[in-house]
Amino acid sequence: MSQFVDEVTLRVASGKGGDGSASFRREKFVPRGGPDGGDGGNGGSILLLGTPDRSTLLDFKHRPRVVATPGENGRGKKQHGKSGENLVLKIPLGTQVYDADTGLLLADIISEGQVFVAAQGGRGGRGNVHFATATRQSPDFAEPGKPAEEVHLRLELKVMAKVGLLGFPNAGKSTFLGRVTRAHPRIGSYPFTTLHPHLGVVSRGTFPNNREYVIADLPGLIEGAHEGKGLGDRFLRHVERTQVLLHFIDVSYEGPADPEESYRVIRNELALYDPRLLEKPEQVAATKIDSADPERVDAFRRFCERTGRTPYLLSSQTGEGVTEILNALDPLLEEELLSAQGELGQHGL
Repeated sequence: MSQFVDEVTLRVASGKGGDGSASFRREKFVPRGGPDGGDGGNGGSILLLGTPDRSTLLDFKHRPRVVATPGENGRGKKQHGKSGENLVLKIPLGTQVYDADTGLLLADIISEGQVFVAAQGGRGGRGNVHFATATRQSPDFAEPGKPAEEVHLRLELKVMAKVGLLGFPNAGKSTFLGRVTRAHPRIGSYPFTTLHPHLGVVSRGTFPNNREYVIADLPGLIEGAHEGKGLGDRFLRHVERTQVLLHFIDVSYEGPADPEESYRVIRNELALYDPRLLEKPEQVAATKIDSADPERVDAFRRFCERTGRTPYLLSSQTGEGVTEILNALDPLLEEELLSAQGELGQHGL
C-alpha cells in the first residue's frame, strides 16, 4: 500500500533565460560584416497540473527542490539558443498551493487539466542584431537572459468527495465503503484502522435510485482531534471538501455507551476546527446492527425522535439498511447540486 502524504513543502526553480549573442558576420569577401548575434532561449517553467491519476503528494516528500532547465545562449549567424523544457508536476485534485514563506494561497487545484505556473522561466536575451540602427550599425553588446525564478511552496491536499464518512474509530466506515464501492480499505478490529482517507465511487445504478458519486472514508476522530489528539486535526481538513456528511454511530456492544454523546463529541470537534462544517447537510445512521446492543439501539432511536431524524439502522457486513441510507443521501446531493448551479447562475456562468 502506498504511503499517503497530504502536506509537503518544496522549492521550485525555473530555468534562467539564455543570453543573447554579440556576434558579427565573418565571411570571406565580406570585410565589414554586420551584427548577426542570435537570441537566447527561454528558460523552462515549473507547471503544476491537476490530475485524478494522483491521490497523494508522496512524489514530493523526498524531492525538496525541483529545477527546470535553462535556455541556451544565442550564437552567431542569428542562431537562437534552444529553450529549456517546461517541467510539469502532476498533483492530485483538491491540492491547495501556498507561498510557504507568507502563507498566501496561490492556487486551488480542483479540476482535471487545471494548470498553475509555479515559477515562470526567464525570457531569453536578444542578440545584437536587434540593436543595429542607422547611426549604430555595429552594436557590440547583447541582452542578457532574465534570471530564474525560485519559489518556496507548501502543498496541502484536501480530498475531494461528495460524501464524507464520519464517526469514532471502528464505527464501521471502512466496511461500509468496501460494500458500496470497489474500494478495498484496510479493515481491522482495533482503533485507527484507517490511517488516511480512502476514496471509493458509488457507481450509477448499483443501488436503486442512486447517482454516481465519490465517498471518502475519513479517519476516525476522537475528542480533542482539533488539538492534534488521536490522528489529529490534519485529517479534519479533508472534511472541508465534502458536500454531504454521513455520520456513523456504533450501536454494538463494543460501541460508545451513549450514542448521542458520541455524536455530540464529533460535532463539537467539527465546530472547534471550523464552525462552517456544521452547516453541511448530513445523515446519521446506527451501524453494526447485526451485533447490536438493544439498549444502545433504543437510545439511538430516542435521539433520532428528539431531533426529528429518521432512525437509519444498517449493517455493512450483511447489507441490511445500506440501500436505505444511500437513498437518503440522494436528496441531499440533489440539493447541493441545485445550490451550486444557482450560485453559478447568479455569477452569469
